[in-house]
Amino acid sequence: MSDASERLAAVQAGIQRACRDAGRKDRPLLVAVSKTFAAEDITPLIAAGQRHFGENRVQEAQAKWPALMAETAGIVLHLVGQLQSNKAAEAVALFDVIHSVDRPSLVTALAKAQTAANKRPACFIQVNIGDEAQKGGCAIPDLPALLTQAREANLDIAGLMCVPPADREPAPYFALLAEHARRLNLPGLSMGMSSDYQTAALLGSTVVRVGSALFGSRG
Repeated sequence: MSDASERLAAVQAGIQRACRDAGRKDRPLLVAVSKTFAAEDITPLIAAGQRHFGENRVQEAQAKWPALMAETAGIVLHLVGQLQSNKAAEAVALFDVIHSVDRPSLVTALAKAQTAANKRPACFIQVNIGDEAQKGGCAIPDLPALLTQAREANLDIAGLMCVPPADREPAPYFALLAEHARRLNLPGLSMGMSSDYQTAALLGSTVVRVGSALFGSRG
């Protein structure tokens, strides 16, 4: 087995254990976050069977993914980083899922872009679950209004996304996001990264976004 195959198998096994411990019959979707990694770092994971990949920046994804997708059918591309409104058209053109819808101006830009492109990517509303000033995400009190605007704009809202505070235990934040999703009748939960994806799976995540556990540490 290659290193990529071994890492992928290890992460999948960790997800499976967490789901078993939680009594879940389903499993969260694994998105391999390939930001900052070159095409030659990504192709071994594609060869190992991984098809869902995440990127943080539109421009970086544009530079490497069209060629990779031309070589392999079935690639699904997720934008997991912050999105500027002026990049909405480019994001809609390239990505299948956008995890970082967090403000009214971006909803408006995405609605315009998806109408022009005749393409409707799935979207997650990013919630600033730890109320951190330096982080993107919708403030919790503003969440119902943003969801209403997004639905009225015909965005395909799959659920909620969060990045918990880095220096705190993530479980309470994951549980809080799950509670808001239940209240808003949203099925999707994009939560959990390399350090905490098993905790997220225990608490109901439907998408985990894993980078270093699959690719190794970034330079």
